[in-house]
Amino acid sequence: MSGALKSVTELKAARLVAPDAALDAVAEKYAIGIAPAVLGLIDPNDPDDPIGRQFVPTADELTTTPEERADPIGDLAHSPVEGIVHRYPDRVLLKAVHVCPVYCRFCFRREMVGPQGLGTLTAAELDSAIGYIAAHEEIWEVILTGGDPLVLSPRRLRHLMERLADIEHVKIVRFHTRVPVVEPERIDDEMVAALRASGKTTYLAVHANHPRELTAAAKIGFERMLAGGIALISQSVLLKGVNDDVETLASLMRGFVENRIKPYYLHHPDLAPGTGHFRVSVAEGQALVNALRGRISGLCQPVYVLDIPGGYGKADIGATSIVGSDGCFTVRDWQGGEHAYPPIA
Repeated sequence: MSGALKSVTELKAARLVAPDAALDAVAEKYAIGIAPAVLGLIDPNDPDDPIGRQFVPTADELTTTPEERADPIGDLAHSPVEGIVHRYPDRVLLKAVHVCPVYCRFCFRREMVGPQGLGTLTAAELDSAIGYIAAHEEIWEVILTGGDPLVLSPRRLRHLMERLADIEHVKIVRFHTRVPVVEPERIDDEMVAALRASGKTTYLAVHANHPRELTAAAKIGFERMLAGGIALISQSVLLKGVNDDVETLASLMRGFVENRIKPYYLHHPDLAPGTGHFRVSVAEGQALVNALRGRISGLCQPVYVLDIPGGYGKADIGATSIVGSDGCFTVRDWQGGEHAYPPIA
């Protein structure tokens, strides 16, 4: 992340923040990182710039509410060994690294990522994680997340894919990443080759939240990956002040489809500490998704999902998985269990 802004002092020099002692307190709790490609998209003269809002820290992050949780989607409750989250029978998360090229202010793993976070798996921990996957024949898909797995070098990614290639029952490897958007220069031929493995199908979920993130440089990376046989899907987070209007969401989803990226998940904001200023209500989110249905092609429709607090998995809250009103809902998980949302503190 050469040239990235990583401190309040550097943010001040770039005219992205004004002097504010509260920001030093934010920096002590949560990592800061704005890559050059992102910096070039931020209008420093617009305090409501939707790109800046995602990456520039504010004093609002010091405000927490009773329902917010350090582990809002319950990763730790489903982690049998370090680096593995096994929430659903046929797939696991493999969190090989806990650093990112940028640090989103709404991150649901903000307590775990960054220089002060959980770090990169040791060789022994990675061996244990791979051993777990090999020992569980029901695992059909491995999802590389973290942190951002594409901060790893092509050499390390290639080694990881070679190890997964040796596990016969794993058929799909999926990467969740911001890199194609925030560090598009990393998506070269060597990186693309490292993401493939014999006998495996590779999917890559591109995380972008605003149409301005789909830059010319990002599009070159998308083309390289598609030409290299990697299937592209999207993931976005519904964020107040960033994309919580139907025109912006429609433009973002059309942008994905125009770049042969299939819209996949639109996440309701998670209950991570200090992120309340990003959250829209469930009713607002449902209204936006409903408005999309009549406005844009079916190719452009994402699935609007909520990660149920406590580790119960995702619910499609654009459908019938959630009932209620006035901030009090009951969410049904994939196993038929019912949960209050927000949870009672």
